[in-house]
Amino acid sequence: VQLAESGGGLVQPGDSLTLSCAVSGFPLDYLHIGWFRQVPGKERERVSAINTGGDIIYYRPSVKGRFTISRDNAKRTVYLQMRSLKYEDTAVYYCAGVDRPLPHAIPQQSDYDYWGLGTQVTVSS
Repeated sequence: VQLAESGGGLVQPGDSLTLSCAVSGFPLDYLHIGWFRQVPGKERERVSAINTGGDIIYYRPSVKGRFTISRDNAKRTVYLQMRSLKYEDTAVYYCAGVDRPLPHAIPQQSDYDYWGLGTQVTVSS
């Protein structure tokens, strides 16, 4: 299973950006997908997550209402639409996947088995 993020870049506060997570080597249908981000010197944090059916979604409070996660299984791609970007959204964004049965609806960070290499998002004026 390989995951590849794309869509990062340099934007101004208030701008929008859409990240993509392309999955290869395994049907996306069977993967729970999460988006994470990390700033140097800080722990990686979960941003959003979506289950295989697309009906269970998580957002961390600081992005709720601004970010939207979605999946297109036919295109083997998961998206993270980010609006009203803030300075504090600056980070390397990673997508991760897991296909094992889990006891909870939204996987914890340690549950994810497959990770992409990340894409940099920089919000700066």
